[in-house]
Amino acid sequence: MNEAQKLIQQITEGIQDKKGKKIVIADLTKIEDTICNYFIICQGNSPSQVTAIVESVKDFTRKGAHVKPYAIDGLRNAEWVAMDYADVLVHVFLPEARDFYNLETLWADAKLTSIPDLD
Repeated sequence: MNEAQKLIQQITEGIQDKKGKKIVIADLTKIEDTICNYFIICQGNSPSQVTAIVESVKDFTRKGAHVKPYAIDGLRNAEWVAMDYADVLVHVFLPEARDFYNLETLWADAKLTSIPDLD
């Protein structure tokens, strides 16, 4: 397992730990001129759940992969929070914001992997 895969696994576990839903991993490694290699997209049902998912991802990546995000943006209203791990960008949405921005369709050439919800 390489560093990116380890990081993705920790991010996924952090999301699942706070009951984040509809996790999608977009593999952008085969696409030229992207800002990162992977997008991880998920959602929480409320601003407080979105914030809890972000905190959980921070904890899991720090402990499990020894990595901290370079930047986190969007926590003030917690409708769409982006976490920047350089090669991996994590997007935690409220359902309405996720439907509106529909990031999955922006990268039509990306390989998308859906992670089943835990419950």
